Amino acid sequence: MTDQSTRAVVTDLYAAYERRDFDRVAELIDDDIEWIIYGPMQVFPFAGYRRGKIAVLEALGGIAKDYMLKSYVPQVIIVDGDQAAVMSDVAFMQRATERTLHFHLANFLRVQDGRVVEFREFANTFDLVEQALGHMLPV
Repeated sequence: MTDQSTRAVVTDLYAAYERRDFDRVAELIDDDIEWIIYGPMQVFPFAGYRRGKIAVLEALGGIAKDYMLKSYVPQVIIVDGDQAAVMSDVAFMQRATERTLHFHLANFLRVQDGRVVEFREFANTFDLVEQALGHMLPV
């Protein structure tokens, strides 16, 4: 894949997610995708390892069940062949508390034949857990 085609897929994916077009998101991820959101599953049950489009769409549904997307803005997209790194500023409202969580995400993706085949997501999970729980953690 060229840098341009990888960038086009990644840009399309993030735009579709931000406008909540999950049909388009589904079109852009491979049937056998490897998807990992690194974070504590006890606090974020949608985190962890998923394999396959169905499992990923279920995880995205879990996010939507617990959180309402307020903004998802990619700030940096770096592309090298079939790989991309994306740094985003995001905000989600926690449905149970109506508390808004603001944080940065770093995503690493690999694109093949016009679809995302690998996705890895990292955040400052300590800060994110404190925001989700509504209090500082003892250290």
